[in-house]
Amino acid sequence: MAYLGENIRKLGFGLMRLPMIGGHDGEVDIGQFKEMVDLFLAKGFTYFDTAYGYANGKSEAAAKTALVDRYPRESFQLATKLPAWAGPETAEEAKQMFQTSLERTGAGYFDFYLLHNCGGGRTASFDKFGIWDYVRELKEKGLIKHMGFSFHDTADELDRLLTAHPDMEFVQLQINYGDWESGSVQSRKCYEVALKHNKPIIIMEPVKGGALANLPDRVGCIFREADPTLPQASWAIRFAASLQNIVTVLSGMSTLDQMKSNISYMENFKPLSAEEKAVVERARQVLIDIPQVPCTSCAYCVKDCPQGIHIPQMFDAMNRYLVYDDLDAAKFACGLEQMFGSAKASACIACGACESVCPQKIQIIDELKRVATTLE
Repeated sequence: MAYLGENIRKLGFGLMRLPMIGGHDGEVDIGQFKEMVDLFLAKGFTYFDTAYGYANGKSEAAAKTALVDRYPRESFQLATKLPAWAGPETAEEAKQMFQTSLERTGAGYFDFYLLHNCGGGRTASFDKFGIWDYVRELKEKGLIKHMGFSFHDTADELDRLLTAHPDMEFVQLQINYGDWESGSVQSRKCYEVALKHNKPIIIMEPVKGGALANLPDRVGCIFREADPTLPQASWAIRFAASLQNIVTVLSGMSTLDQMKSNISYMENFKPLSAEEKAVVERARQVLIDIPQVPCTSCAYCVKDCPQGIHIPQMFDAMNRYLVYDDLDAAKFACGLEQMFGSAKASACIACGACESVCPQKIQIIDELKRVATTLE
């Protein structure tokens, strides 16, 4: 039996990390972006993913200029997202985000529309503002074709949401081999929950924000020995695309060269062979063996933290640095948690409440000091 998105090609264009002129806060390089859109469509790929807040709100407008205004609307799928937790104080303000996205893109409708980043305390905003019912109304009006949500939380919470909202047609998850058994991201567990509910999956962060494209040498050599012609990122993207019930795998391509590289191995994509899966598993095991903070994300420590520090997520950011030597991405992850409501690691008052309940006996106070020194 066919599933939603089965016939969409398995490389999607994520429009979060667009080519920019003048750095992160600059302007989108529309010339290069148009070239990327043209090549992507010419090679038969059709799925574009943006969001209300991507590129400081410039991503949706760039999609209009480079894509919507230049190609027949039926020739591509466009997805965007509503972050009800990011500022709105009333239901009307939250719902206006959809209208703003529609105006910015000029798309007329969205093929896939997502409640953005459900999980943690953020889900409460979608409940409070009635956004679940709102997207159902939008679908009835033909303004969206398919409704779903993106998600960053535990598999148990994903199970709860899919049980509470069985009419959501798909889910967008962070899945990659680096996070496959992660206690915080729970890629495998979330993937299995989606399968249990028979929900098609859009995969985000298949290369873990670029970390799996720039691996420590002890890991990179495993892939070089298996096939010296393939870039490291190819193993990560093909691993994700080889899973079941996948709509597409989003890659946040920032340059034309990155797009050419991804297309080179995804244009004629075939699922990983048994031998290739074994190579990825060997690499994953080596990554696990690299010393890191041994947090399993049970979150017992969070319940007792008087400062409101998202301790497991802080450790996940630190491990991003320890394992992948990616300081910029680790700092970004740490800052993102603060945006999602966490206090800084440096806010720790060394009360010890967290250490008294940690099953792994982690010296949490000392580790938070290390996070603060390294990532703040």
